[in-house]
Amino acid sequence: MPVLDGNLQDLYEEVLRRNPGEGEFHQAVREVFDSIGHVVVKHPEYADAAIIQRLCEPERQIIFRVPWTDDQGRVQINRGFRVEFNSALGPYKGGLRFHPSVYLGIVKFLGFEQIFKNALTGLPIGGGKGGSDFDPKGRSDAEIMRFCQSFMTELYRHLGEYTDVPAGDIGVGGREIGYLFGQYKRITNRYESGVLTGKGLSWGGSQVRTEATGYGTVFFVDEMLKAKGESFDGKRVLVSGSGNVAIYAIEKVHALGGKVVACSDSTGFILDENGIDLETLKDIKEVKRGRVSDYLDVHPNATFSSNSIWDVPADIALPCATQNELNETHALTLVNNGCKVVAEGANMPTTPEGIAILTKAGVQFAPGKAANAGGVATSALEMQQNASRDSWSFEHTEQRLEKIMRGIHGRCLETADEYDLPGDYIAGANIAGFTHVADAMLALGLI
Repeated sequence: MPVLDGNLQDLYEEVLRRNPGEGEFHQAVREVFDSIGHVVVKHPEYADAAIIQRLCEPERQIIFRVPWTDDQGRVQINRGFRVEFNSALGPYKGGLRFHPSVYLGIVKFLGFEQIFKNALTGLPIGGGKGGSDFDPKGRSDAEIMRFCQSFMTELYRHLGEYTDVPAGDIGVGGREIGYLFGQYKRITNRYESGVLTGKGLSWGGSQVRTEATGYGTVFFVDEMLKAKGESFDGKRVLVSGSGNVAIYAIEKVHALGGKVVACSDSTGFILDENGIDLETLKDIKEVKRGRVSDYLDVHPNATFSSNSIWDVPADIALPCATQNELNETHALTLVNNGCKVVAEGANMPTTPEGIAILTKAGVQFAPGKAANAGGVATSALEMQQNASRDSWSFEHTEQRLEKIMRGIHGRCLETADEYDLPGDYIAGANIAGFTHVADAMLALGLI
């Protein structure tokens, strides 16, 4: 891990002191700090205005109780969160995650990442994130509806299309967004469609939103390959996860000529040397809500393993599951197996030690704040359509997404070159996102 200069080291230690026990947040801050030392030297005005300190302190942190009743009539209690991190560029924008692992540190890490990710899109959206330690797995639709209604009964007072616009994340899909939006509409007596994104197509949603994060990651990798005079043709690809991001990353890789041979869930991974059959995977995960091992019922020549998906040899690896899923051991295996590109489809899925091994070995590495920005970019496009009472075609929306993602790639490389760090996507993304937000904060004064 790079050594921070004196001022940034002091600031980082202050972040640790003020936010004890929040390891994921510490990790996200440190990754940005490792890059912006170059910026502070060139632009001391950022330090003079305490921009970095302000960026590390959320504008607002909301924690609340979520009481609800299960199907047996028992009262259950969960904890809800919304961290409104930075609104210098626009209303807070970021998803809601429903998962037992959610606590304040997870939400703050996600919100902090969202600031820079949203800035990289070039669209007028600030950074925020939220969620709950509620686990939707195994719950009935009625239980999920009651939970979502209770969650929104508290959260609604903090939301608005010009204030804070949540979306989905892990555990929050179209079903949950529907229940949340319905309760918001009921409480406020307003059809304020721009207050939530990820909505159904028949009630204010956008084409491509479901596919956006996966498609966007692959568009970004396609640009990475083009920068080296290559393409997806004939490339062997691993995609961890089997949710929306993974499924639609697989779909776009296949469309661009690559072959995804393995994907995973929390139980293990499947390997299909003929290429993952996407229709079978969609049926298992989107319809039956089953496990990837069920894939073997349709494709008996495939194999299932409870080991790591990163043990499989491949040219390209796309971690699309969850944070810190790819560690130094996995990274070393990927390098030894000849992997040339790793791009993060999830939020911070690679540990700092894993990143160090990959970059030292010359593997092209794209951080999540750049490579998985397609989801929030398309959410912003959904907000545009809601504001204008319009609805765009799939083709038009995908073209907008592709242009945004290819633009982010160019911005990362140009910024890395500007700071004499050629080809460094991590530094390029961090610096480009930071300077965009920092300039807005300077313009707005001390608020």
